[in-house]
Amino acid sequence: MAWTVTPERFDSPDATALRRDYYDEVASRYWRRPATDAEITEGLTDDGADLLLPPTGLFVVGRHEGKAASCAGLVLTEEALPGSAELTRVYVRPEYRGTGGGGLLLAAIEEEARALGVRLLRLDTRLDLVEARGLYAKHGYGEVPAFHRRNPYAEVWFAKEL
Repeated sequence: MAWTVTPERFDSPDATALRRDYYDEVASRYWRRPATDAEITEGLTDDGADLLLPPTGLFVVGRHEGKAASCAGLVLTEEALPGSAELTRVYVRPEYRGTGGGGLLLAAIEEEARALGVRLLRLDTRLDLVEARGLYAKHGYGEVPAFHRRNPYAEVWFAKEL
């Protein structure tokens, strides 16, 4: 198989590069101009990625034919809703979209979540991130009412029972 998805520290070289690419794309789309390196660095500073380590969460990296191509994070949210977690930083590099990697990425993070006792995965996203919204809908995530207001950029919320 061309794709593999495995847990990895969010601050490994490949994970860091993927997180930078993710932030570059979402910020550039939002601002309707390319994000600068300084803006990307600032956006990633104190962004809560430290929650993507046990015991509060995890991070996975997808590789296509050995090259880092996608990532996703999971943050356990037991205090907010027992048995739940939030899916975050889901990203597939543009050149790998349409190759099946997004579905494998979601399947892997869902498997990791189940192993941690998660029964409900939730996430928020923006309306302009149409590829992400399509990926979630295709893989059984349904739109739900807003379950938080802490992300000022969130416009759509999804959830899936595992």
